[in-house]
Amino acid sequence: MLAIRLPVMEHFYTLQGEGFNTGKASYFIRLGGCDVGCHWCDVKESWDANLHTYYTISQIVAWVTAVNAINVVITGGEPCMYDLTALTAELKKNNCTICIETSGAYPITGTLDWVCVSPKKFKVPLKESLLRANELKVVVFNKHDFDWATDNFKQCNPTCIGYLQPEWDKANEVHSLIINFIKLNPTWRLSLQTHKYLNIP
Repeated sequence: MLAIRLPVMEHFYTLQGEGFNTGKASYFIRLGGCDVGCHWCDVKESWDANLHTYYTISQIVAWVTAVNAINVVITGGEPCMYDLTALTAELKKNNCTICIETSGAYPITGTLDWVCVSPKKFKVPLKESLLRANELKVVVFNKHDFDWATDNFKQCNPTCIGYLQPEWDKANEVHSLIINFIKLNPTWRLSLQTHKYLNIP
């Protein structure tokens, strides 16, 4: 059954701050609900879907069209806990390019132009999600995360782009580790959370 209403924690129009689409004007729709449970998550208030208002597909799409946004990013929380077929279909009717940011722990639904999978050890990604990924973005908290990144990247499709992103609070400790790893493994790229440096949403 298609989700007629979805819990939205927040929504805003800003610039994409990280990964392949960094710098693009993007309308973010952050859905509530997540059971992955990363201890370093910077939006833990998104975890409980019941804390957030449920909106109809029409209401959500109206936010996007009101500012004439071209790019839409569906994120969370864990957005793939929901069937996104109806939402993405309506966004497509309005000529939107749709990106999703997911842990890959749930099946990916809907019509999407770009799939960013950020795998988490706390709830491992599905193989089918890794195969759909256009972008694999691994958050690096410590040196053991490089093995995790490598193992997941091996399961992605050949065109997938791999990004390593320092966990914000550990950035000073892991920057040099990431740089050295990428120099030795040049198929990987660095992702920085530029929105945090710019102090924008």
